[in-house]
Amino acid sequence: MVTRVDATEKALELITKLESMHGPLMFHQSGGCCDGSSPMCYPRGEFHVGASDVKLGEIGGAPFYMSAAQFEYWQHTHLTIDVVPGRGSGFSLEAPESLRFLTRSRLFDEAEIEALAKVPVPRGDEVSG
Repeated sequence: MVTRVDATEKALELITKLESMHGPLMFHQSGGCCDGSSPMCYPRGEFHVGASDVKLGEIGGAPFYMSAAQFEYWQHTHLTIDVVPGRGSGFSLEAPESLRFLTRSRLFDEAEIEALAKVPVPRGDEVSG
């Protein structure tokens, strides 16, 4: 099965740690100018997704959303969420851990593109967070 987003072992370990501290989590990648390559991690429901967001999948049981405008650019790429040392945005839950989530990407191959064309991408207002 082709997925649009997954996470490294290090990212999954951090997600587990953050979930034990904050409860269920969610991710959103907005494409903002400052932290556009860093997905934001929030307590689930703290960030309100709407019709202008798409759900790419889940990582570590946490839903992962992206703005529709950003998705237009990234729809042909597979995202892998990783963790690197450093401080990301102060609004993301990993900031106090001196770590930050980072998005790495690669282009889908032809077979993946064909498989994904058969699966609709849910909009934020079509899924419950």
